[in-house]
Amino acid sequence: MSPSHIFWPVLVQVFLTLVMFIVLGARKAKAVKTGKVNRQQAALDNRVWPENVIKVSNNIANQFEVPVLFYVLCFVIFSTQITSILPVVLAWLFTLSRYAHAYVHVGSNYVPLRLGLFMFGCLVLLAMLLLAVWKLAFWVAIA
Repeated sequence: MSPSHIFWPVLVQVFLTLVMFIVLGARKAKAVKTGKVNRQQAALDNRVWPENVIKVSNNIANQFEVPVLFYVLCFVIFSTQITSILPVVLAWLFTLSRYAHAYVHVGSNYVPLRLGLFMFGCLVLLAMLLLAVWKLAFWVAIA
């Protein structure tokens, strides 16, 4: 397995973030077009947007929280050359959990399910971190 395989789930995660921006733009345009929001008020106060817009906006904010740790871990795994099948599988699991989380967040926003998906992603990140620490500690010990 090539060490660069760790970047495929990273790119797919970046794609999710960009798609959320597009969805946000579409939902905002529809809200303005249907008269559900005053553009000038919305420019100063995000609370005037309809719920479906706020859901996407909040999800975009989420894409710059825990996923940042994911990006860092993937770069650490790549740069220390400890990429194997396990971190790549974990990276894919994290990315899939973020897609599921985003789907729930911008849709039903059923908090117990969303929280479960969030916690699953965090546990996957913890596993990636522990794997990286273990491999780095072992690598340093034999170097």
